[in-house]
Amino acid sequence: MTQKLNTIFKEQLLAQRASLLAQLSDLRGGTVGRAEASAEHFGQKEDSSAQESSARELEFALDARDSEELDRLDAALRRIEDGSYGLCVDCGVEIPAARLHAAPDALRCIACQEKLEKTQARQA
Repeated sequence: MTQKLNTIFKEQLLAQRASLLAQLSDLRGGTVGRAEASAEHFGQKEDSSAQESSARELEFALDARDSEELDRLDAALRRIEDGSYGLCVDCGVEIPAARLHAAPDALRCIACQEKLEKTQARQA
């Protein structure tokens, strides 16, 4: 991967990371901590306990998904720094730039990703 492409992908990853952090901050009430935001969201007396429980589960699931995405973005940024970015973790082939533009945190080439997904589908 060329230095120019690494720079482009790093900028893309950093922009996605900043956007995700802003989204997480908004969901959590800005500068308010997670516990305070949750208490505010779920402290409405007019909500039934079932509604409150469902809303809480949804919020936690979204938070977990966003946290996982943040971890993937950070891992991709570390791979740029250590020089392994853009190489498939399974077969070592260079991942096409078009794939990295679509999914800059991709770990695998398309062939290896499809193989992984088929394996996971069989195990499910």
